[in-house]
Amino acid sequence: MKGTLSNKLYSRPLSGYCFVFTAVCVFGLLLFSCSGKGKNAKTYLAEAESALSAGNYSLAKLKIDSIKVLYPQSFDEINKGFGLMQRVRMAENQRNIVYCDSMLAVNYRLLTKMLNDFTYVRDPQYQEFGDYVPKVYPLSSSFHQNGLRSAVSEKGQMYIESVLSGGSLKHNRIKVATKDGSFAESLPVTTDGLNYRFSTLNATYEIVRFSGNDDNGVAKFIYTFKDTPITLSFIGNRTTSIPLPEKAKKGISRSFELSTLLLDIEKLKYEKGRSEALINYLESRKRD
Repeated sequence: MKGTLSNKLYSRPLSGYCFVFTAVCVFGLLLFSCSGKGKNAKTYLAEAESALSAGNYSLAKLKIDSIKVLYPQSFDEINKGFGLMQRVRMAENQRNIVYCDSMLAVNYRLLTKMLNDFTYVRDPQYQEFGDYVPKVYPLSSSFHQNGLRSAVSEKGQMYIESVLSGGSLKHNRIKVATKDGSFAESLPVTTDGLNYRFSTLNATYEIVRFSGNDDNGVAKFIYTFKDTPITLSFIGNRTTSIPLPEKAKKGISRSFELSTLLLDIEKLKYEKGRSEALINYLESRKRD
Protein backbone atom coordinates (compact mmCIF):
# COMPACT_ATOMS: atom_id res chain seq x y z
CA MET A 1 0.00 0.00 0.00
CA LYS A 2 2.83 2.35 0.90
CA GLY A 3 4.59 1.43 -2.33
CA THR A 4 1.51 2.31 -4.39
CA LEU A 5 1.13 5.67 -2.68
CA SER A 6 4.80 6.42 -3.21
CA ASN A 7 4.59 5.64 -6.92
CA LYS A 8 1.63 7.98 -7.33
CA LEU A 9 3.40 10.78 -5.52
CA TYR A 10 6.47 10.53 -7.77
CA SER A 11 4.65 9.79 -11.04
CA ARG A 12 2.69 13.06 -11.05
CA PRO A 13 5.64 15.46 -10.93
CA LEU A 14 7.50 13.47 -13.58
CA SER A 15 4.55 13.54 -15.96
CA GLY A 16 4.17 17.29 -15.33
CA TYR A 17 7.85 17.90 -16.08
CA CYS A 18 7.60 15.85 -19.28
CA PHE A 19 4.60 17.89 -20.42
CA VAL A 20 6.38 21.20 -19.74
CA PHE A 21 9.59 20.00 -21.43
CA THR A 22 7.68 18.82 -24.50
CA ALA A 23 5.80 22.10 -24.72
CA VAL A 24 9.05 24.10 -24.50
CA CYS A 25 10.63 21.98 -27.25
CA VAL A 26 7.63 22.38 -29.53
CA PHE A 27 7.54 26.12 -28.91
CA GLY A 28 11.28 26.38 -29.63
CA LEU A 29 10.93 24.46 -32.91
CA LEU A 30 8.03 26.65 -33.99
CA LEU A 31 9.95 29.80 -33.10
CA PHE A 32 13.03 28.63 -34.99
CA SER A 33 11.03 27.66 -38.07
CA CYS A 34 9.16 30.97 -38.05
CA SER A 35 12.35 33.02 -37.68
CA GLY A 36 13.98 31.14 -40.55
CA LYS A 37 10.89 31.18 -42.73
CA GLY A 38 11.58 32.83 -46.04
CA LYS A 39 15.34 32.94 -45.37
CA ASN A 40 17.65 31.94 -48.18
CA ALA A 41 21.22 32.54 -49.31
CA LYS A 42 20.25 35.72 -51.17
CA THR A 43 18.65 37.12 -48.01
CA TYR A 44 21.82 36.53 -45.99
CA LEU A 45 23.89 38.14 -48.73
CA ALA A 46 21.63 41.20 -48.75
CA GLU A 47 21.80 41.43 -44.95
CA ALA A 48 25.59 41.28 -45.15
CA GLU A 49 25.55 44.15 -47.65
CA SER A 50 23.35 46.19 -45.31
CA ALA A 51 25.64 45.48 -42.35
CA LEU A 52 28.65 46.59 -44.40
CA SER A 53 26.91 49.84 -45.37
CA ALA A 54 26.08 50.45 -41.68
CA GLY A 55 29.68 49.86 -40.65
CA ASN A 56 28.81 46.73 -38.66
CA TYR A 57 31.69 44.65 -40.02
CA SER A 58 31.41 41.85 -37.45
CA LEU A 59 27.76 41.23 -38.39
CA ALA A 60 28.60 41.39 -42.09
CA LYS A 61 31.26 38.70 -41.71
CA LEU A 62 28.89 36.57 -39.64
CA LYS A 63 26.20 36.74 -42.34
CA ILE A 64 28.69 35.82 -45.06
CA ASP A 65 30.00 32.86 -43.07
CA SER A 66 26.42 31.71 -42.45
CA ILE A 67 25.80 31.29 -46.19
CA LYS A 68 28.53 28.66 -46.46
CA VAL A 69 27.21 26.79 -43.40
CA LEU A 70 23.46 26.93 -44.07
CA TYR A 71 23.44 26.84 -47.88
CA PRO A 72 26.51 24.88 -49.03
CA GLN A 73 24.94 24.32 -52.46
CA SER A 74 24.32 28.02 -53.16
CA PHE A 75 27.56 28.40 -55.09
CA ASP A 76 26.68 31.71 -56.71
CA GLU A 77 25.92 33.39 -53.38
CA ILE A 78 28.99 31.80 -51.78
CA ASN A 79 31.22 33.22 -54.53
CA LYS A 80 29.62 36.63 -54.18
CA GLY A 81 30.18 36.30 -50.44
CA PHE A 82 33.93 35.91 -51.02
CA GLY A 83 34.00 39.19 -52.93
CA LEU A 84 31.89 40.90 -50.29
CA MET A 85 34.21 39.62 -47.56
CA GLN A 86 37.14 41.33 -49.29
CA ARG A 87 35.22 44.60 -49.25
CA VAL A 88 34.40 44.13 -45.57
CA ARG A 89 38.07 43.54 -44.70
CA MET A 90 39.10 46.54 -46.78
CA ALA A 91 36.59 48.82 -45.02
CA GLU A 92 37.49 47.41 -41.61
CA ASN A 93 41.20 48.12 -42.08
CA GLN A 94 40.55 51.57 -43.51
CA ARG A 95 38.59 52.34 -40.35
CA ASN A 96 41.49 51.03 -38.24
CA ILE A 97 43.90 53.36 -39.99
CA VAL A 98 41.65 56.36 -39.38
CA TYR A 99 41.38 55.41 -35.70
CA CYS A 100 45.16 54.92 -35.35
CA ASP A 101 45.88 58.26 -37.04
CA SER A 102 43.45 60.00 -34.69
CA MET A 103 44.94 58.44 -31.56
CA LEU A 104 48.52 59.03 -32.75
CA ALA A 105 47.76 62.74 -33.20
CA VAL A 106 46.43 62.93 -29.64
CA ASN A 107 49.36 60.97 -28.21
CA TYR A 108 52.00 62.98 -30.06
CA ARG A 109 50.55 66.21 -28.66
CA LEU A 110 50.70 64.72 -25.18
CA LEU A 111 54.25 63.45 -25.81
CA THR A 112 55.47 66.91 -26.83
CA LYS A 113 54.20 68.32 -23.55
CA MET A 114 55.52 65.43 -21.46
CA LEU A 115 59.06 65.60 -22.88
CA ASN A 116 59.52 69.05 -21.32
CA ASP A 117 60.28 67.20 -18.07
CA PHE A 118 63.06 65.09 -19.64
CA THR A 119 66.56 65.45 -21.00
CA TYR A 120 67.45 63.49 -24.12
CA VAL A 121 70.74 61.63 -23.76
CA ARG A 122 72.46 59.60 -26.47
CA ASP A 123 76.00 58.43 -27.05
CA PRO A 124 76.24 58.12 -30.86
CA GLN A 125 79.24 55.83 -30.54
CA TYR A 126 77.36 53.18 -28.57
CA GLN A 127 73.65 53.92 -28.86
CA GLU A 128 71.37 53.67 -31.88
CA PHE A 129 68.53 55.14 -29.83
CA GLY A 130 68.78 57.59 -26.97
CA ASP A 131 67.19 57.74 -23.53
CA TYR A 132 64.88 60.26 -21.89
CA VAL A 133 66.12 61.08 -18.37
CA PRO A 134 63.86 62.97 -15.93
CA LYS A 135 65.17 66.46 -15.21
CA VAL A 136 64.14 66.10 -11.59
CA TYR A 137 67.45 64.38 -10.81
CA PRO A 138 70.27 65.83 -12.95
CA LEU A 139 72.92 63.35 -14.11
CA SER A 140 75.69 65.45 -12.56
CA SER A 141 74.40 64.71 -9.05
CA SER A 142 73.02 61.22 -9.59
CA PHE A 143 75.76 59.52 -7.54
CA HIS A 144 75.57 61.83 -4.57
CA GLN A 145 72.51 60.25 -2.98
CA ASN A 146 71.56 56.64 -2.37
CA GLY A 147 68.32 55.73 -4.05
CA LEU A 148 66.84 55.07 -7.45
CA ARG A 149 66.98 56.78 -10.82
CA SER A 150 65.20 55.99 -14.07
CA ALA A 151 65.16 56.57 -17.80
CA VAL A 152 63.08 55.62 -20.84
CA SER A 153 64.32 54.61 -24.27
CA GLU A 154 62.94 56.18 -27.45
CA LYS A 155 60.95 52.98 -28.03
CA GLY A 156 59.33 53.20 -24.60
CA GLN A 157 61.37 50.67 -22.61
CA MET A 158 61.84 51.91 -19.05
CA TYR A 159 64.58 50.96 -16.63
CA ILE A 160 65.37 51.70 -12.99
CA GLU A 161 68.89 51.88 -11.59
CA SER A 162 69.65 51.53 -7.91
CA VAL A 163 72.59 53.55 -6.64
CA LEU A 164 74.29 52.68 -3.34
CA SER A 165 77.54 54.15 -2.08
CA GLY A 166 79.80 52.88 0.69
CA GLY A 167 80.32 49.37 2.00
CA SER A 168 80.28 46.13 0.02
CA LEU A 169 76.67 45.05 0.07
CA LYS A 170 76.87 43.61 -3.46
CA HIS A 171 73.12 44.06 -3.83
CA ASN A 172 71.28 42.62 -6.83
CA ARG A 173 67.66 43.15 -5.72
CA ILE A 174 65.54 46.00 -4.47
CA LYS A 175 62.29 46.12 -2.54
CA VAL A 176 59.89 49.03 -2.13
CA ALA A 177 57.25 48.98 0.59
CA THR A 178 54.67 51.17 2.31
CA LYS A 179 53.83 51.25 6.01
CA ASP A 180 50.71 49.10 5.54
CA GLY A 181 52.82 46.17 4.32
CA SER A 182 52.23 46.55 0.58
CA PHE A 183 55.41 45.97 -1.40
CA ALA A 184 56.99 45.09 -4.71
CA GLU A 185 60.32 43.33 -5.10
CA SER A 186 62.50 43.07 -8.16
CA LEU A 187 63.95 39.88 -9.49
CA PRO A 188 67.69 39.36 -8.85
CA VAL A 189 69.94 40.82 -11.54
CA THR A 190 72.94 38.60 -12.23
CA THR A 191 74.11 39.92 -15.61
CA ASP A 192 77.49 41.59 -15.15
CA GLY A 193 76.74 44.36 -17.65
CA LEU A 194 73.75 45.51 -15.61
CA ASN A 195 75.28 44.97 -12.18
CA TYR A 196 78.56 46.81 -11.64
CA ARG A 197 80.68 48.50 -9.01
CA PHE A 198 83.43 51.11 -9.05
CA SER A 199 85.44 53.20 -6.63
CA THR A 200 86.57 56.81 -6.47
CA LEU A 201 88.89 58.52 -4.03
CA ASN A 202 85.95 59.13 -1.70
CA ALA A 203 83.61 56.14 -1.97
CA THR A 204 82.64 52.84 -3.52
CA TYR A 205 79.50 52.71 -5.65
CA GLU A 206 77.15 49.89 -6.59
CA ILE A 207 74.77 50.39 -9.52
CA VAL A 208 72.24 47.79 -10.65
CA ARG A 209 69.88 48.21 -13.61
CA PHE A 210 66.39 46.69 -13.50
CA SER A 211 64.51 46.56 -16.79
CA GLY A 212 61.88 44.38 -18.43
CA ASN A 213 60.94 41.40 -16.28
CA ASP A 214 63.64 42.22 -13.72
CA ASP A 215 61.61 45.26 -12.63
CA ASN A 216 58.82 42.89 -11.52
CA GLY A 217 56.33 45.69 -10.85
CA VAL A 218 58.61 48.03 -8.86
CA ALA A 219 58.09 51.04 -11.16
CA LYS A 220 54.32 50.59 -11.23
CA PHE A 221 54.25 50.26 -7.42
CA ILE A 222 56.16 53.53 -6.98
CA TYR A 223 53.86 55.24 -9.48
CA THR A 224 50.79 53.95 -7.64
CA PHE A 225 52.03 55.05 -4.20
CA LYS A 226 53.95 58.17 -5.28
CA ASP A 227 52.09 60.29 -2.71
CA THR A 228 52.84 57.85 0.12
CA PRO A 229 56.08 57.38 2.11
CA ILE A 230 57.99 54.44 0.61
CA THR A 231 60.87 52.48 2.08
CA LEU A 232 63.57 51.29 -0.32
CA SER A 233 65.60 48.21 0.58
CA PHE A 234 68.85 47.16 -1.10
CA ILE A 235 69.15 43.37 -0.87
CA GLY A 236 72.48 41.57 -1.22
CA ASN A 237 74.83 40.04 1.33
CA ARG A 238 72.61 41.81 3.81
CA THR A 239 69.75 44.32 3.58
CA THR A 240 70.00 48.09 3.90
CA SER A 241 66.86 50.23 3.94
CA ILE A 242 66.31 53.97 3.45
CA PRO A 243 63.31 56.23 2.79
CA LEU A 244 62.88 56.57 -0.97
CA PRO A 245 63.66 60.23 -1.80
CA GLU A 246 60.83 62.35 -3.16
CA LYS A 247 62.83 63.21 -6.28
CA ALA A 248 63.22 59.51 -7.04
CA LYS A 249 59.48 58.92 -6.66
CA LYS A 250 58.69 61.87 -8.92
CA GLY A 251 61.25 60.88 -11.55
CA ILE A 252 60.17 57.24 -11.66
CA SER A 253 56.50 58.21 -11.83
CA ARG A 254 57.16 60.51 -14.78
CA SER A 255 59.23 57.81 -16.45
CA PHE A 256 56.42 55.30 -15.97
CA GLU A 257 53.92 57.66 -17.61
CA LEU A 258 56.28 58.39 -20.51
CA SER A 259 57.01 54.69 -21.01
CA THR A 260 53.29 53.88 -21.11
CA LEU A 261 52.67 56.62 -23.67
CA LEU A 262 55.58 55.66 -25.92
CA LEU A 263 54.59 51.99 -25.85
CA ASP A 264 51.02 52.97 -26.81
CA ILE A 265 52.41 54.98 -29.72
CA GLU A 266 54.53 52.05 -30.88
CA LYS A 267 51.50 49.75 -30.68
CA LEU A 268 49.35 52.16 -32.71
CA LYS A 269 52.09 52.48 -35.33
CA TYR A 270 52.29 48.69 -35.55
CA GLU A 271 48.52 48.29 -35.90
CA LYS A 272 48.40 51.00 -38.58
CA GLY A 273 51.23 49.34 -40.50
CA ARG A 274 49.52 45.98 -40.33
CA SER A 275 46.27 47.42 -41.68
CA GLU A 276 48.13 49.19 -44.49
CA ALA A 277 49.88 45.95 -45.43
CA LEU A 278 46.57 44.06 -45.55
CA ILE A 279 44.97 46.77 -47.70
CA ASN A 280 47.89 46.56 -50.13
CA TYR A 281 47.44 42.80 -50.25
CA LEU A 282 43.69 43.07 -50.92
CA GLU A 283 44.27 45.64 -53.65
CA SER A 284 46.84 43.39 -55.31
CA ARG A 285 44.31 40.55 -55.26
CA LYS A 286 41.81 42.79 -57.06
CA ARG A 287 44.37 43.61 -59.78
CA ASP A 288 45.10 39.92 -60.28
